Amino acid sequence: MIKSQIKEIVDHCFTEGVRLGYWSGAVAGRYSIEVPKREGQGDFSTNFAMVAAGIDKGKPRDLAVPMTELLAGQPMVERVEIAGPGFINLFLKKTIWATVLAPIFAQGENFGRSEDGQGRRVLVEFVSANPTGPLSVGHGRNAVLGDTIARLLEANGYQVQREYYFNDSGRQMRVLGESTRARYLELLGMPASFPEDGYQGDYIYGIARSMVEEAGDSFQDAAVDIFKERAQQAIFTDIDTTLRRIGIHFDTYFNEHSLYEDGRLKAVVDQLRGKGLIYEKEGATWFKASEFGQEQDRVIIKSSGEPTYRLPDIAYHCDKFERGYDWMINVFGSDHIATVPDVLAGVRALGHDDSCITVVLYQFVTLLRDGKQVKMSTRKATFVTVDELVDEVGADALRFFFLMRKPDNVIEFDLDLAKKQSQENPVYYVQYAHARLCSIEKMAAEQGAVVGLTQQILQRLVEPEEYALLKMLADYPQLVAGAAADLAPHRIIFYLIELAGQFHGFYNKHKVLTDDHDLTGARLALCQGVKTVVYNGLHLIGLTAPVSM
Repeated sequence: MIKSQIKEIVDHCFTEGVRLGYWSGAVAGRYSIEVPKREGQGDFSTNFAMVAAGIDKGKPRDLAVPMTELLAGQPMVERVEIAGPGFINLFLKKTIWATVLAPIFAQGENFGRSEDGQGRRVLVEFVSANPTGPLSVGHGRNAVLGDTIARLLEANGYQVQREYYFNDSGRQMRVLGESTRARYLELLGMPASFPEDGYQGDYIYGIARSMVEEAGDSFQDAAVDIFKERAQQAIFTDIDTTLRRIGIHFDTYFNEHSLYEDGRLKAVVDQLRGKGLIYEKEGATWFKASEFGQEQDRVIIKSSGEPTYRLPDIAYHCDKFERGYDWMINVFGSDHIATVPDVLAGVRALGHDDSCITVVLYQFVTLLRDGKQVKMSTRKATFVTVDELVDEVGADALRFFFLMRKPDNVIEFDLDLAKKQSQENPVYYVQYAHARLCSIEKMAAEQGAVVGLTQQILQRLVEPEEYALLKMLADYPQLVAGAAADLAPHRIIFYLIELAGQFHGFYNKHKVLTDDHDLTGARLALCQGVKTVVYNGLHLIGLTAPVSM
């Protein structure tokens, strides 16, 4: 916002400098405008002089001098300084920062949204958990991360499709069917052989029990596939219910089994074979992945005739290309790190541009209770489910804590902290800021105080805490754009925590409702601006914005 205005000013001065012969036009678009990290280095800084010196073979400080002279004459600029090897620091007039409030009031819930994506079609594939049991906390992080990425992209003008890849084939699904059948026979008092690596959770008993209640012993001679289908249907219904509890929906579900039924797996193998990229060895079918940058070739069909994960994944991504998406984003656990390059190699081998595919790999979640790690094992069903986590800490805390770290960082989810109704809890801290702002608004209405948006009134915002808030509000649109471009939703969390902290600091030091009519109006405008941005930020990441706490 204000940063974009500063960029326009620097660009204008650059063009004027080209006209005057100070530097060449080759420097255009190569310098950057940044917000300095340290106090006293200005509101914005540009590396223009150093970039220009590298291209025009001059001295940075010699080029910085005429640029500072051009910038110093701009209406928004109070003063300009040259620092270090040639950085140019710009200090803006204090009155400029309050101008951020007008667009916030005008745009309301749309403040921070943009059309940067220009309607490009994006497919975000996430969760895609095998329907072999309830969603674990690891799946929960995947779900929240993928959904928030989709929300960010939508807020920036992308046309987003959310997709769940439904793995209804392969060995794990057979084991699910065998486990359910064994529990069914067991409940009937019949001999049953439970698979050695079967699913042991109580939920398997629940599925088997429902089959007994429905049809008695009529399934005792049924094929394993019948039990597999019943189990996956029940489990997926449970998964869908869980996802809806945390505000997540999908536009499409893609069944892995369809790749087998319509011959797409065979088509991929045939295409690779036609390109000379397939060979047989030890009864298995191998893909020459080494010809596409991989260290070694990969088996895509086992000697048993069963495909490895790589083959259906390659076929699935080819299907995505055929559907015409501009950008395909996959959210995977870090355990996929070895298979992702092989799948991308297969996509390239089939003539597709794999640069259109972005894979977000996330680390898993460690739960802490009383400072100790909660043990989890999916197969033995001693894991904590997403439903249990929602029951304990609530959907808002779950989403917030899952987004508090970069995807490639392990999350230590402190259950005790997430439940605290105090400002130690970061989600409470942010939501309390919104509730406090709503309370201020209510008190102002009761006292007949009104928001003041005229330039004369807003000039009363002169305190350091007020400038800090205004600067943060001005940063919000670019923050959202950057978080979307880099698929980095954690930045919204960091921003909201900092904004809440700046507001609480301001409120604890300064009265909003005063005897001074203009000062009250100015501070109410500031508070309304902060309230709008906190609300927008919370909703952007799928959280509620309470009006009271």
